[in-house]
Amino acid sequence: MELIAYFWEQEDASSVAAQLDGAVRRGRFHGEDDDEDHPWVVVLPAGVSRPELDALLAEYDGWLETADDEPAVAPPPLPSEPKRFKTR
Repeated sequence: MELIAYFWEQEDASSVAAQLDGAVRRGRFHGEDDDEDHPWVVVLPAGVSRPELDALLAEYDGWLETADDEPAVAPPPLPSEPKRFKTR
């Protein structure tokens, strides 16, 4: 499972990528039009040392996302019929 780290500054992303053998890309948030508002993405291989990565994320003010992110808890089931607030 590859890891994806986000950074606001290109220099920070490049530094982390060089230290951990990652690839730097330009990330995009949905609905953002201004290129200056997009973070820099570092795609890291699966064998990255997590303690080292966590230290670099804290140092460069980055955050982490896994490529296989899924909700940890399943949402509650939807109702099968409408709720009735008043009865006649």
